[in-house]
Amino acid sequence: GWQMYDLTGSAWDLGLVGLLQFIPTVAFTIPSGQLADRVDRRRVISAAVAVMLVAAALLAWGSVGHWVGRDLILGVSVLLGLARALLTPAQQAIVPALVPSGQLPRAMALSSAVMKVAVVAGPALGGFIYALGPQWAYGLCVALLVASIVCVLSIHRVPLTRGKAATFASMFAGFGFIFRKPVVLGAISLDLFAVVLGGATALLPIYARDILQTGPWGLGLLRAAPAVGALVLAAWIARRPLERRVGRTLFASVAIYGAAILVFAFSRDFFLSMVALAVSGAADMVSVVVRQTLVQIETPDEMRGRVSAVNATFISTSNQLGEFRAGATAAWLGPIGSVILGGVGTLVVVGLWIRLFPSLAKRDRLV
Repeated sequence: GWQMYDLTGSAWDLGLVGLLQFIPTVAFTIPSGQLADRVDRRRVISAAVAVMLVAAALLAWGSVGHWVGRDLILGVSVLLGLARALLTPAQQAIVPALVPSGQLPRAMALSSAVMKVAVVAGPALGGFIYALGPQWAYGLCVALLVASIVCVLSIHRVPLTRGKAATFASMFAGFGFIFRKPVVLGAISLDLFAVVLGGATALLPIYARDILQTGPWGLGLLRAAPAVGALVLAAWIARRPLERRVGRTLFASVAIYGAAILVFAFSRDFFLSMVALAVSGAADMVSVVVRQTLVQIETPDEMRGRVSAVNATFISTSNQLGEFRAGATAAWLGPIGSVILGGVGTLVVVGLWIRLFPSLAKRDRLV
């Protein structure tokens, strides 16, 4: 994104970088779920990382030779979207085969914690290295992606339970499975609506500059706060996994998320706003661990790729829709009104979902 803006100075081109990653991710995640149920998942993950490796190598080579242009970056954006579509279902579906079922909540928490570290540290590290030149940032990506492929291929071979022959109908079987499982449907849809309604990330620049009266450094801290809260909570769950009353815990965590968003909406104090965002990130992490574990536990191995693909599609779509919802309602109600509406809406959804999915609310144990 930074390199594109350096080259063209166009906000439209900057938006295209995100859009051209998002479209193939949504379009190809469902077919990739079928692939993850038919082919050794280690190979699928390795192939996805290899596509990322090609993208990083092209950008590194082009940056050294000074022939990186708008069209190359847009083409690479499509490659990265395809790689993400290929990667996510297999990456999620392989985890239950690597640990005993009783350890799955702990494994999911640890996996989520590592991802949060990457989400915070990756862009920060990339920004510092980019100051030396884009080729150095992309070159480090190449080295790390090679290491990733080595790590994936070092995993012991995981037996794959294949179901019926692959057909067009079987590609979408994950949707049917989810709708037949109220616990899984309730967990996924609860998270979807909470993210769509409660997401305030798109409005953080407005809050930082106009409401909290801070600069870019303050925006950086606000963006990092949810990840810090999530990381702390994930580390706690990894040591002390959730064992009882997980349904109530799930609904309570989403309610706390909505309440934290409301506190952030009304706050005029920078420190209080950071704390509210950190609490929202911690509450969201509880929801993530419960949802991901329930999805994997309730799904037979021969369906895990396709069900994970549906879950991943919902997540990526909800993130994008959440940012759009926040921006659209902010244009109508103002930024504060938009965030208040999201927080209240999240609490309303929690109340409705408790009534609509009683089996999820009454769920005692994850495993």
